[in-house]
Amino acid sequence: MSSTPVRVAVLASGSGSNLESILDYFEALGADRPAEVVLVASDRADARALERARLRGIPTELLERPSDGDALGALLDVRRVDLVALAGYLKLVPASVTRRWHGAIVNVHPALLPRFGGAGMYGRRVHAAVLAAGERESGATVHFVDEDYDRGEIIAQERVPVEPGDTADSLAARVLAAEHRLYPRTLHSLALGLARAT
Repeated sequence: MSSTPVRVAVLASGSGSNLESILDYFEALGADRPAEVVLVASDRADARALERARLRGIPTELLERPSDGDALGALLDVRRVDLVALAGYLKLVPASVTRRWHGAIVNVHPALLPRFGGAGMYGRRVHAAVLAAGERESGATVHFVDEDYDRGEIIAQERVPVEPGDTADSLAARVLAAEHRLYPRTLHSLALGLARAT
C-alpha cells in the first residue's frame, strides 16, 4: 500500500448500524482502503456499537464524561486519530475538541440540513417533523461538526422521496439506507483529501 490509512474514531450512542456500514465498506476495499477505524467510543456502556466493534477486534472506550473535552482530546491523541466520525452520537462534542479538530470531525444526520436539525432533533423525531411539515422529500446529510448541533458546513447529501402513507418509521428506514450508502463514501472522499472544510 502506498500510504498509511487515515485513522478514524467513530463515536456512537446506539446500535451502530452506520458504524457497521463504514466497517463493511472499508473492509471490502482490502489493502487499498484509505481509512481504517482504530477506535469506537460511546457515552453509553450498553451501546450495541461497542459490541459490534469488539466483535471485529477494534478498541473501544466508554466516555464517562462526554462533556470533558480534555479527556476526549487525550483519548483521540492516544489512538493517533486523524478523523472523527459521529454515527448516532447524541452528545454535543466539546468546543475545545471541535476547534482543535476543525475539518476533521463529521456527522451524519437523517434529514436534509439545514432543515430539521438542531438540539433534540434526532431519530424518530426528525422523521415525524418532516412528515408534519408535508415535505415531499427527505434524506441524509453528512456535515462537518462545529460547536452547534447540525450547523456545520454540509459535505454531501442523498435525497429520498417521502412516499404517500409514510410513517415516521417507514421514512426512517428509507433514510437510514441512504445514510449507509452516503456516509462511507463521504468518509472515503475525506480520507483521500477530496473534501475539505472551508
